[in-house]
Amino acid sequence: MRAYLLLLLCPCAAAVAVATAASDPAQPGLLTVVTNSTVSMDQAVQMVEQRYHARVVKAQTQKDAGRTVYVLRLLNDSGRVWTVRVDAASGSIL
Repeated sequence: MRAYLLLLLCPCAAAVAVATAASDPAQPGLLTVVTNSTVSMDQAVQMVEQRYHARVVKAQTQKDAGRTVYVLRLLNDSGRVWTVRVDAASGSIL
């Protein structure tokens, strides 16, 4: 019975330890979630080329309202050219 309770309590104790370590000392009780989801220019190019089945022919980095945005110009096999904007922090297409 003790072994069973120990198995149940270990994950809970680990979760509390992680939450305590990641909490914001300036605001006790609030949990700060830290994510490292930044996307490099190369990753953004690869993602967009695969999604749109086109080739990136020009890539620029711009600041837009305080955030970094990749502006990618694409060219497909039929000659169509268009621009896609990718948020560098999340990788989402804007």
